[in-house]
Amino acid sequence: MSGLAALSGVAALRRPRAAAASLVLAAALVPLTASPSPAASGPAEPGPAGAGPAAPGPHAARSAAPGGQDERVLKDEVVLRTGSGGVVRVRETIAYRFAGQKGFSRRFVTRTHDSVTEDRVYELGGLRASSPDGGPTKVTSSESGTRTTVKVTGSGVLDGRRTVVLEYDLRGAITPRGAAEELRWAAVGGWKVPVDEARATVDGGTTIRDVNCFAGPYDSAIGCTQYYTNHTRTQGIFTQQQLLPGEYLTVVAGLPAGTTKGRPIYERRHTVATAFSVNGVTGAALLGLLVLLGGGLLALYLLRGRDARVVGRRAAEGDQAPVAGAGFEPPDGVRPGQIGTLIDEQADVIDVTATIVDLAVRGYLLIEEEDRAATGRLDWTLRRLDRPSGELLPYERTLLDALLTAPDGAPRDAVKLSELGGTFSTRLAQVRSAMYDDVVKQGWFARRPDTVRSRWTVAGLALTVLGVAGTVALALLTDYALVGLAVIIAGAALAYGGQYMPAKTARGATVLAHTIGFRAFLERGTLPDDDLASRQRIALFSRFLPYAVVFDLVPKWAETVKDAGERAQGADNLYWYEGPAEWDLSRFAESMRTFTLATSGSISQSRGL
Repeated sequence: MSGLAALSGVAALRRPRAAAASLVLAAALVPLTASPSPAASGPAEPGPAGAGPAAPGPHAARSAAPGGQDERVLKDEVVLRTGSGGVVRVRETIAYRFAGQKGFSRRFVTRTHDSVTEDRVYELGGLRASSPDGGPTKVTSSESGTRTTVKVTGSGVLDGRRTVVLEYDLRGAITPRGAAEELRWAAVGGWKVPVDEARATVDGGTTIRDVNCFAGPYDSAIGCTQYYTNHTRTQGIFTQQQLLPGEYLTVVAGLPAGTTKGRPIYERRHTVATAFSVNGVTGAALLGLLVLLGGGLLALYLLRGRDARVVGRRAAEGDQAPVAGAGFEPPDGVRPGQIGTLIDEQADVIDVTATIVDLAVRGYLLIEEEDRAATGRLDWTLRRLDRPSGELLPYERTLLDALLTAPDGAPRDAVKLSELGGTFSTRLAQVRSAMYDDVVKQGWFARRPDTVRSRWTVAGLALTVLGVAGTVALALLTDYALVGLAVIIAGAALAYGGQYMPAKTARGATVLAHTIGFRAFLERGTLPDDDLASRQRIALFSRFLPYAVVFDLVPKWAETVKDAGERAQGADNLYWYEGPAEWDLSRFAESMRTFTLATSGSISQSRGL
């Protein structure tokens, strides 16, 4: 009896009850530990020569296949041999257990994002496969994103264990690091099935300075099961037990500097950042854009600046009181609608409103304010007066016809202001067009302002759309997207600047200078101290009221007209404006302000302007 047995016997003599209990428990457990499990009742899995049956892995219960076998990598053994130029020759011996498949696939990490604009690339070349026991040998590869999938297939389905030898050349895995070179490569992994045992050997052909390894996800920092160097320190050996699907065994080996003279491979990654990067082409495009915008500003100065220079020279000449003699005419005899179009180069709502008031002052219309207490709402009636229209300008005649023509085309003698909304947009568009034609006919513009604006705006929008399409295409395919962005900016600037491109002629600028003086007179709103008759004073200041509408001076100048009327004995109405019963000129200023607002609102509802 051995010493251990003797000690056990002594212990048993000292504790007879405990020993007896232990013997009974042992006898009860023997049948349980001796009984084979259902999974092990079949034939044992064949193993390599001289090796015992393969132990079942921990994933057998999760991926069991028919017949009690599951698809898995029983052993993956990789040998990496470094060579000159940084080429690493890899020989991978795979013991794979098939369960009705034609082959297998493995995913290599062949691209990593080193920076925002650059990728590090690992190149696999010379892929080939062989098998000593009838395994699959046809190799294909495909790249998607950062992974390269290598498939090894055969002609028919396979069962049981097969050995496949996969060989390839690896470039880009060597990185110089000061006084050393580092080989880093995910040598094993990327399988869709579990790996029972992984082993990698790095043959450096020289002394290996240090080794390390990691297991798990690709970027795992968890060490592998074991790593060391052989006794000559020329090989690094790395092992890992159990890898889950998708996990890797990454090996790291430090070599003396200059051993392979390998260098990492980098490629510029096409991203939004690179697409809009500044380079020679995009820099030139941006410079060209600055030149284009500068040229546009110069063109605006030459065109618009000419207006300002002429106006500046003649402003003193125009800044005189426009009341002279018995004619009571504004500077140069221009009409309110003409002045409005001349000032801002647009025939807009307020210009048409001023023209309606002007037609009334000149005796073509009578404006009648309805009794709000009787009708329940504020409204006016525009009534035609019997006066020849031979002195009317084309746009004035078109406006008068639009006001006093029913929607069915029949003429009418009167129309309520509330009835205008939405009924004659087409005619108002004709009025607007006629006003643009008139300022060209007067020689104030070389071309119609609306046409000039439209052409520049359409050209700018077209250029912007072209720039958007070009930017998208360039961003997807090249690094020159800034060129398209420059075109977008140029197009937008062209469309915006086009609003300022209509230019007055010297004659138009002169008229504008006189208009500035006339506006200053209306802003003062003072009555000249002369011997004009009261009725004549009412006619004079009524005559200037449409111009006050254009200059947005209605409240102030309406007060002036009211004062002139109140000086006239017995005047409770104007010859062109009549209020309801109990209305007098003391209410005219408020009535006129409300009328101009209501008229502009009714015209705006027509959407013609």
